[in-house]
Amino acid sequence: MLESIKVISFTHYLQGPVAAQTLAYMGADVIKVEAQKGAFERSWSGANSFIEDVSIYFLAVDRNQRSIAVDLKMFLNLKTEEGKKIIYDIVKDADILIENFRPGVMQKLGFGYETLHEINRRLIYCSCSGFGCSGPYEKRPGQDLLAQAMTGILTLNGK
Repeated sequence: MLESIKVISFTHYLQGPVAAQTLAYMGADVIKVEAQKGAFERSWSGANSFIEDVSIYFLAVDRNQRSIAVDLKMFLNLKTEEGKKIIYDIVKDADILIENFRPGVMQKLGFGYETLHEINRRLIYCSCSGFGCSGPYEKRPGQDLLAQAMTGILTLNGK
C-alpha cells in the first residue's frame, strides 16, 4: 500500500517507533536515525530480556525499519556540518519525517520543520510529544507511565 513512501524516523521509546513501524507494516521504507551507540531501546528491556544482545523491546517496536547511525552530538557542534549533511541528503527525497523529541529539540539539532521544508517542500513533518507543542507542560518529557501516574488511572487496576 505504501511501497513508494520513504519515512525518516527520529523516534525512541514507544510512541514514535510504533508509529513508524505501522507505516513500515504498510510497505513504507522506514529509515530510523540512531545515535552512534544505537537507540536507547536497543540496550534497555524492562524484563531484562535480550536476543543476541539486542533488547526484545527494541525488536518488538522497531521491526521492519532500516537504521542509520549518526553522531547526534556532532549536530550541535557549529564547526562540523558533516552529520547534518547526511540527514539533509536523506530528507531530500523523503516523504515523511516522524520525531518524538520534546518540542524544540529537532530545531536545536538543525532539523526543525522550517529548515527541512526548505530542503523538501513536499515533506510531511510529524511531531509527537507527550504533552503537545504548547501549554504549561510542553517542555516536559512524556510517556505512557507518566500519563497514567498523572491522571490517577493506575488506581483503577485494582491493586
